[in-house]
Amino acid sequence: MSTPNGELRRADGGQVRVLVVDDEAALSELLAMALRYEGWAVRGAADGGTAVRVAREFRPDAVVLDVMLPDFDGLEVLRRLRAERPELPVLFLTAKDALEDRIAGLTVGGDDYVTKPFSIEELVLRLRSLLRRTHAVSSAASSRIVVGDLVLDEDSREVSRAGEHVQLTATEFELLRYLMRNPRRVLSKAQILDRVWEYDFGGQANIVELYISYLRKKIDVGREPMIHTMRGAGYVLRPSGAEAG
Repeated sequence: MSTPNGELRRADGGQVRVLVVDDEAALSELLAMALRYEGWAVRGAADGGTAVRVAREFRPDAVVLDVMLPDFDGLEVLRRLRAERPELPVLFLTAKDALEDRIAGLTVGGDDYVTKPFSIEELVLRLRSLLRRTHAVSSAASSRIVVGDLVLDEDSREVSRAGEHVQLTATEFELLRYLMRNPRRVLSKAQILDRVWEYDFGGQANIVELYISYLRKKIDVGREPMIHTMRGAGYVLRPSGAEAG
């Protein structure tokens, strides 16, 4: 699998370090796998006390922090982390979605807030943007994905084809990004459902067909098509015309 676009590095050239604090082992491992794919070093903690100790030793560049923990909550963890490192970027992760929880997290110094269930790719994108925004790391490459005359910027979330801006919804953006990260590769409906929606639609793969049709109307109409249907197999995105060589 290719190296992700826009690789981030520490100022000293070393790996970005992320501490994941969550008492759900399966979720923590899933997050760790996704972050390691980005080329980052990851450590985990299942409770607040461990998180504070690991943070002192590991010196993370960012923390993904669940609000609900077995000993004391994430807000208290953040207070203790901020007492030692006021600049440490923190992204809150929680099942709570009440406005007061969001306000509480951001008031005590959290930099961003993601509510469960969430897209793993969205969380990674937010974390990448947070690291850049807080100047915790530097970018070793562009955040853009380019396939032929189609350009997608993962940070600004802007898309253009042949220099013309393309307005996409959040789901359309995620679908296009997945296709563009896998150019010339046939992706099945099941793969797309798993990576873009991450929900069980009970076999209702027609949601994929629907959003592919939305994308085609915005990406391909009036131009040589880039999104192709492979009957019985799935979909593939290829550069158009002479660019496909």
